[in-house]
Amino acid sequence: MFNIFKQKEIYINAPFKGEIIQLQDVADQAFAQKMLGDGFAIIPEENILQSPVSGEIIQIFPTGHALGIKTKNDLEVLVHIGIDTVELAGQGFKKLVKQGEKVEVGRALIEFDLDYIKENSPSIATPVIITNMEKVKNMELLKTASVRAGEKVLKIILA
Repeated sequence: MFNIFKQKEIYINAPFKGEIIQLQDVADQAFAQKMLGDGFAIIPEENILQSPVSGEIIQIFPTGHALGIKTKNDLEVLVHIGIDTVELAGQGFKKLVKQGEKVEVGRALIEFDLDYIKENSPSIATPVIITNMEKVKNMELLKTASVRAGEKVLKIILA
């Protein structure tokens, strides 16, 4: 009637073609132990990070290895390309957006050199996490194998 009983659903999409893995299988304790939030990780098979949600770029690291997006429902999504890639000091990353920019699902955000990252960091696993879990009532991982860019991976019911 007034949509008061309708649950708000948000989907987090695959930011590129790759293999979905559980967050606890990531070779970084901060991500694996969900210290920064919960979500999933993906092993990229492409070199362009696409937006997994529609929203606003609220943070893009100077090194270009990670960024944060806030949805219209105030869900904050962090995408971190590879593990310990901050140590690469921006080498191999090209930012395609700026902080404050509005983006839609599938928009190219960061171009990266996949081979360089494979050679110079512990892992190319890319965590995609919700950093403000207090906004989440429930989440369900929809895929656990190979996905195409833009496929729905995580279903979130907002609190």
